[in-house]
Amino acid sequence: MLIAGATGFLFVTAAVNARAGDLRPTGGDVSSLLVERNSQVEDQRQDALELRAEIDDLLADQQTGTGTEKLQAAADALRPATGLTEVKGRGLRVVLDDAPRDVDRTGIDPNLLVVHEQDIQAFVNALWAGGAEAISLQGQRLISTTGIKCVGNTVLLDGVPYATPYVIEAVGDVPGMVLEIDRTPETALFSDYSRTLGLGLGVDPVEDLTVPAYAGTVALRYADAVAPDGGSG
Repeated sequence: MLIAGATGFLFVTAAVNARAGDLRPTGGDVSSLLVERNSQVEDQRQDALELRAEIDDLLADQQTGTGTEKLQAAADALRPATGLTEVKGRGLRVVLDDAPRDVDRTGIDPNLLVVHEQDIQAFVNALWAGGAEAISLQGQRLISTTGIKCVGNTVLLDGVPYATPYVIEAVGDVPGMVLEIDRTPETALFSDYSRTLGLGLGVDPVEDLTVPAYAGTVALRYADAVAPDGGSG
């Protein structure tokens, strides 16, 4: 049963990655397509979380009374730090959005009127520096291996496309996070552009915020550098 549960979890993870990889619309407008696919991905993430919980329970049953209990306890103690448990508490919600289409674009670089991956990363880094304990983007938990990348007018988060507005939620030291957003050069510049160019920016405290547990795969994938002789470096 343990093998079946683990296999099912891998199938769900593979399905999430595979379905998120095709960004070419097959019909309808792009916005509706993103909403539909994001809904499908979210359903599969929930399935993955449930399967992971079942696997953890099965492993715990098998390890009862064995020498691996201490190792399992040590692994469980690391789960909050690695983003595998949800975090609740007082926090901050940051909303970033493109400038409205009716903004006078004469003489303005169009790249200044949209949210880029570096803008999102700047706010996320400021939140971490200001005392965030856990952060999510578009409802998905951010961990150390999370990748954020621009593709056209969307942002890919771990391979899943999302359109604006981008919602960042962080549980932690609210005054510290607000202070860091105000004094970080990149986020302060975005704030200036929100006033002069119409970019959307909202920074609001939230008394009862929940940042969900990470639901993706935690397996690491990496590349080897190619040595001059053609072998791996």
